[in-house]
Amino acid sequence: MSTLYVVATPIGNLSDISQRAKEVLSAVTTVAAEDTRVSRKLLNHIGVSPRLESLHEHTSPERLQALVKKLETGDMAVVSDAGTPGISDPGSALVAAAVEAGHDVIPLPGPSAIVSALSITGWTFERFLFLGFLPRKKNEQLTTLNNAAQEPGPVVAYESPHRIKATLENINQTFPVRQLVICRELTKFYEETFRGTAAEAIAHFDKQPKGEFVIVIQGAGKATNTELSDDEISKVLGNLKENGLSGRTLVERAVEITGAPKNRVYQLSLSKDLK
Repeated sequence: MSTLYVVATPIGNLSDISQRAKEVLSAVTTVAAEDTRVSRKLLNHIGVSPRLESLHEHTSPERLQALVKKLETGDMAVVSDAGTPGISDPGSALVAAAVEAGHDVIPLPGPSAIVSALSITGWTFERFLFLGFLPRKKNEQLTTLNNAAQEPGPVVAYESPHRIKATLENINQTFPVRQLVICRELTKFYEETFRGTAAEAIAHFDKQPKGEFVIVIQGAGKATNTELSDDEISKVLGNLKENGLSGRTLVERAVEITGAPKNRVYQLSLSKDLK
């Protein structure tokens, strides 16, 4: 049986491609690609010209089976536009079909936007939670963020430039006192790293920014080690109240987010100044 190579490709800087990836892409006759135009630039960069076959999220089952049939005639590689296929990118369907057909599947590790962003946080952690691209609807996004509030390690999400402001506003509601590390255009010419709170990030990215974003939110295990002020806790309470929470639910949710003692949070929730 033939082998399907899952090849990680650069997330921006083409020089980040590994020597092993070059060797595999030079040896296979066919490469299944998310966007053949994007992959052709990479293949031209390393001086190889295998046959490119389109493989994206809308690929039909018939087309997928045709790729598996082609795999029977020789080894094949699968790539996405950037990063690792199957990680918030197409590729997993072909892997599953290849495994079912009895072919070997071998990963070639390489650049990762998730790991790259985590590596420069400077935070110590043993685990992290990856949310991928957050839901588009505000209520669904807030629910996703709220469910991640007690994750002890960093919380990582991808976001597009035209949705970054709205997402940061939702993060500010859910994690108003957490530190963020936001990477824009990783490994590219206009690469930028922001460090600060969500409110500070909203001010920083006030104009329409370009490029893809990786947002890393400090985990609960780290954030709750710092004693919060009454004003910070009141801000959390106010944000939750704006989202319709009240009474016991309001207090319990604020305790989860801030890590402050329940009695203290309850007393602050009674303040007439709380909006």
